[in-house]
Amino acid sequence: MNVQSYGKHWPCLLPQHGPGKKHERPIVLTDWQREIVERHPGDFLRGLFHSDGCRFANRVTVRGRQYVYPRYMFTNESADIMGLCQWTLDLLGIAWRMNRRNSLSVARRDAVAALDRHVGPKS
Repeated sequence: MNVQSYGKHWPCLLPQHGPGKKHERPIVLTDWQREIVERHPGDFLRGLFHSDGCRFANRVTVRGRQYVYPRYMFTNESADIMGLCQWTLDLLGIAWRMNRRNSLSVARRDAVAALDRHVGPKS
């Protein structure tokens, strides 16, 4: 199924849209978008993680003993989008850590549980 919509006001609603790759142009929320995210940060995170993130069982071996725990990863080439994800996680008090320049991890047990409440499974 394809959905299409035409109108000259779409740029007013989605000012981040534009030509070229998203990581090569500024991605900044307008004031009214920022207010919405501040009121509904979990919904914004759900969209980010469902599009560019994942939840998986991380397996590590320490001194011969294997540990398995849930972990979230979010990867994006846009520093602006990464900053929005970090800001939103901070709004909810969810601990995160950068593991590469374009990837962040949520691995602490309480942080994963909090993110589970907001993100939920991908559909």
